[in-house]
Amino acid sequence: MTVTGAQLQEYLAGLDYPVSRADLIRWGQENGASTPLLQLLQALPAESFDSPVDLADALASRT
Repeated sequence: MTVTGAQLQEYLAGLDYPVSRADLIRWGQENGASTPLLQLLQALPAESFDSPVDLADALASRT
């Protein structure tokens, strides 16, 4: 199953930046993210993302 941009927006809406990879995973788990989405988040580098654009760039490099 492929993770779509709409799914990312749905599950990551309302995040306050900066956000860490661990925070993203926890947020996804708490909001019912699918297994493929959680795997995508777990594959991100363990760093902080300062804005939605930073996160989108990191996600784009993983898909």
